Amino acid sequence: MPMYKQDLTEVEDEQLFILVEQGNEQAFKLVYEKYHRLLYVLAYRYLMDKDRAEDAVQEVFVKLWEYRERLNIGISLRNFLFTMVKNHVLNVIRNENSAIEKQYEIAQRTPEYEDDLVEKLEKREQMELFYEMVDKLPPQKKAICKLKVEEELSTKEIAERMHLSVNTIKTHYAEALKAIRRQLVKKLIIVVIIILFSC
Repeated sequence: MPMYKQDLTEVEDEQLFILVEQGNEQAFKLVYEKYHRLLYVLAYRYLMDKDRAEDAVQEVFVKLWEYRERLNIGISLRNFLFTMVKNHVLNVIRNENSAIEKQYEIAQRTPEYEDDLVEKLEKREQMELFYEMVDKLPPQKKAICKLKVEEELSTKEIAERMHLSVNTIKTHYAEALKAIRRQLVKKLIIVVIIILFSC
């Protein structure tokens, strides 16, 4: 179909998507080339990580192709793709916050799990978020969290290092975890609002 190969670059988005629905790989490639950069910039704006932003875009295009016959794009392919990226990013953020929050809740409910916190926060992104939250804590709570994470000290060892009682360390650590949890919830709410109301 040589005519299609010449004409597709001039075809409107809606017609392009009709061809994509029909399994036209050239039309899909044109959609990819046209919107990849825009979608990447949008994903990076929220995730602030090149690899994860690229993964988000690839996931959107995979879904676009796999479910092409069932998707209803409405009046704008551009808006449809933007919405897909925003939804994907929102799910990523929710899942990450949920994973971290779960470990904090376990530590709060069960003191013996406190020393396993670092092992459970294996993903680099989660650790970066953890440090971001820790840096916002009051000095003493921040110091306790960093001793646990960076030096992997037990509650008893931290108490000896800081010349405080074990119970005092446990109390400060539990309060620190609660503060981090509140920050996570606030961060998620802000991101959700930005995603939902951005253009």
